[in-house]
Amino acid sequence: MKQPLEALFNELIDLQEKKLLSYAATIIPNITTDDILQPNDYPELENHPFFRYEEGVLKGLHSAKMAVLAQQKEVH
Repeated sequence: MKQPLEALFNELIDLQEKKLLSYAATIIPNITTDDILQPNDYPELENHPFFRYEEGVLKGLHSAKMAVLAQQKEVH
């Protein structure tokens, strides 16, 4: 069973991934989830400040999740 914080982070990450993909699709129609993992392949995304901001939010959520999970592992 997942810990409540891990489940919360998973939900936040899922929502942010959907938000990022949805926004990217307004810039590049038919873009895929795999495509947004490498935005440097798309200058329209690479140089778009709002996309990059939202991507940073996603990376921050991933980092926070890993930090919390590592800290919980140390405690147990």
